[in-house]
Amino acid sequence: MKKIVSWNVNGLRASVKNGFLDSIKMLNPDIICLQEIKLQDNQIPTEIENLTKYKKVWNFGKIKGYSGTAVFTKVDFIDYKIGIDITDIDNEGRVITLEFDDFYLVNAYVPNAQPELKRIDFRIRYEENIKKYLTKLNKKKAIIYCGDLNVAHNEIDLKNPDINHGNPGFSDEEREMMTKLLSKDFCDVFRNLYADEIKYTWWSYRMNAREKNIGWRIDYFITSKNFLEKIKKMVIHDEIYGSDHCPIELVIK
Repeated sequence: MKKIVSWNVNGLRASVKNGFLDSIKMLNPDIICLQEIKLQDNQIPTEIENLTKYKKVWNFGKIKGYSGTAVFTKVDFIDYKIGIDITDIDNEGRVITLEFDDFYLVNAYVPNAQPELKRIDFRIRYEENIKKYLTKLNKKKAIIYCGDLNVAHNEIDLKNPDINHGNPGFSDEEREMMTKLLSKDFCDVFRNLYADEIKYTWWSYRMNAREKNIGWRIDYFITSKNFLEKIKKMVIHDEIYGSDHCPIELVIK
């Protein structure tokens, strides 16, 4: 068994102060995928450096205090890759790929389309390129694509779909790109396992949204369809705080 945890920590330094290490100790994952770490290589908290049982791969964004991803792993990997060879996307530190014996793990922090969809063109270009990238890797071995994908795919995936239709994360364009990704080779693991379950992974800090469970499911594990037989379970840990997102967990055989 291997346990993979994905978590948008909304600033790793802040998350460490908010109980990150206790949560990781409790979850005890073999692999940790983090998004929105918001730091540079000279700003890594000592507590993270002291997690010596994990080998760490970082992708620091060029803009300080913005974006960034990381993978910590106890499991030996064959190789790793930073970015997807698209310069302006890669400058934001959004993607890390690790190759393991029987799958590629792609950890991503997908661009937000921004209010009034100001960044929708950049977002769509990211989606087009990541789909090509994943499809190419999938021809070699199975894919696990995880992270904050910044879209609620269907109405069941957010509390108030009517009032949010057309907003960033629930625009027709973003939802259609997710549909295209899932149409042939890939599968949304949570929705495949739990077709009608309502669970959220992100809540606004405003209006006591988390206490009222006014949330969105925008954090995912997407896998190759032929990898589904190796999945034992997936859990959304909405009981764990420390960020505006909660961690999600995938257990594979």
